Amino acid sequence: MPPSPNEAPSPNEAPSPPPPGHPGPSADGAAAALAELLAVVDRLRDPEHGCPWDLEQTHRSLIPYVLEEAHEVADAIRHGNDAHLAEELGDLLLQVLLHARIASESGRFDFAAVARGLSAKLVRRHPHVFGAAEARDSAAVRLHWEAIKLREQAERDQSQAATAPAAPPASGTGPLQAGADPEAPAFPAGPSPLSDRLAGKVRGMPALAGAMTISRKAAAAGFEWDAIDGVWDKVEEELGELQEAVASGDRGHAQEELGDLLFTLVNVARWGDLDPEEGLAGTNRRFLDRFRRVEAALGGDLGGRSIGELESHWRAAKAAIRAESGAAPATPEPAGPDAAPTPLSPPPA
Repeated sequence: MPPSPNEAPSPNEAPSPPPPGHPGPSADGAAAALAELLAVVDRLRDPEHGCPWDLEQTHRSLIPYVLEEAHEVADAIRHGNDAHLAEELGDLLLQVLLHARIASESGRFDFAAVARGLSAKLVRRHPHVFGAAEARDSAAVRLHWEAIKLREQAERDQSQAATAPAAPPASGTGPLQAGADPEAPAFPAGPSPLSDRLAGKVRGMPALAGAMTISRKAAAAGFEWDAIDGVWDKVEEELGELQEAVASGDRGHAQEELGDLLFTLVNVARWGDLDPEEGLAGTNRRFLDRFRRVEAALGGDLGGRSIGELESHWRAAKAAIRAESGAAPATPEPAGPDAAPTPLSPPPA
């Protein structure tokens, strides 16, 4: 039986140092390269000799670049290009260094604080490596990790509660506030630790990744269908509601229903142990590959072409890709007046 996660160091305690070991032949070279990079970033932000563009940047103005560089790292990983991945990891590291430098200029924190904080967190959350706890497999590691995170959050909440001003008394004269529906089920106004944690966790995530995180955590807490048949029923329900909302012309309502359908499809992905981000990224790549071939076949001019002509070229492009990959020929798709040609909405390969 592994020791309790409470044996791990507190977030406010200094972690035990890692055991002695050989740091590796490249440790000195990595330290020197990082020092050189820090000096370059410092020069870029130098008020007298720096770059005007870099000097104009703030935490907020750099948000799009952080997201862009993270997505480009993911793209390089998917394509398996080591040289591209090394370059994109460098671009992402630059964002970390710029944010640390900007913060250091106003005395809030610096890169050393970022690095030490990360080192302490890794040691604290790996008691099976740096402490006496045991973890025989990755499932046990995740249990430790989540338990330690919960304890850290509780300690942060206690600290914030001790310094926060007292909340004003709630308005209303009873459990039903003004304007409340007396027939609606009553929900207590007490704490909701899981939803509060999830709200903070997904706040900065892309929506698709956030939906998967919420879906997994809610299911683990017991908010789950009995079988995948219930998920498919929900997909059909949400699709029907989206169709009605689009037909109504109410864009706001349609936007909400689109989100509901996408969230339900994320649940399908979770039940099937699928990655929706990878699935959509693959579809994007396949679409662009086929679309490029259609454009080439038509000399780059798609204007004035009939749906039937575009569909014919689309099928030819799809067949050519399958032949090049050595895949078996696909079952012929229906043609004629009963077919539903959709050259710009390809089915998955």
